[in-house]
Amino acid sequence: MITGKTKLLGVIGDPIEHSLSPVMHNAAIASLNLDYVYLPFRLKREDLVKAIAGLAAINLLGFNVTIPHKQAIIPLLSQVSQRAQMVGAVNTVFWTPQGWSGTNTDVAGFVAPLKALNRDWTKITPVILGNGGAARAVVVGCAELGCPEIRVVGRDKEKLDYFKQSWANSPLDGAIRVHSLEELPGLVWTTELLVNTTPVGMYPNVESSPLAEELMGKIQPGAIAYDLIYNPRPTKWLKAAAARGAIAIDGLEMLVQQGAAALEIWLQQPVPADVMRQACMNC
Repeated sequence: MITGKTKLLGVIGDPIEHSLSPVMHNAAIASLNLDYVYLPFRLKREDLVKAIAGLAAINLLGFNVTIPHKQAIIPLLSQVSQRAQMVGAVNTVFWTPQGWSGTNTDVAGFVAPLKALNRDWTKITPVILGNGGAARAVVVGCAELGCPEIRVVGRDKEKLDYFKQSWANSPLDGAIRVHSLEELPGLVWTTELLVNTTPVGMYPNVESSPLAEELMGKIQPGAIAYDLIYNPRPTKWLKAAAARGAIAIDGLEMLVQQGAAALEIWLQQPVPADVMRQACMNC
């Protein structure tokens, strides 16, 4: 039961109706028998500044941030973690005596299922499809695992060049290589970790694939095919990769693990990721 004593958490974004965050967070809160509630707030881009002040005024303890606010919110925060600065995006905000502070749990969410695998990451060169915001979290995650070199593939040369230049003043500058889509055939067979960060294959376009059919045969048996998409589960690409003998990981685990990491920040206690996972799977 929600009362005047119930503590508030939430997520801001536009659109927000599709978000599974309220489902999994409220399931975890209920299992812990805590007097909290997690609410979705549709927030237009032009209303961000006044909304941040308003969320503090109603004593919201913390909130997640999704599209289109992950970058725009950074100048409005009193503190931003080093990881979030490197990614260039904040997805989790929490209240401190100094004001709102931000961090990025997408990195932790991405690496969680990979850490469970027995791999020597110092000998693996990941290939990342896409060069948007999600790719940035994946790059940082791969670097934190210990991958010495990271290859990023994109369609647009201008955007690729900008992506490369954006790391110029970071410790990862020398580790990142960018490649055009035409170079992809020569990269797929060399990698043990292939990650799709693009929306290609996401519902409702479930018959699309980020990798052309003729390239599927180049995937190494035993390689990891990781798709950040979680609707559908699995995507057409992951089905084909698994048929080739690859280890398939979909985006649900990243969603759950980044959510669990955020909830632990707000509650300052361990949270049941298994409950959050099951809540999402039941949707």
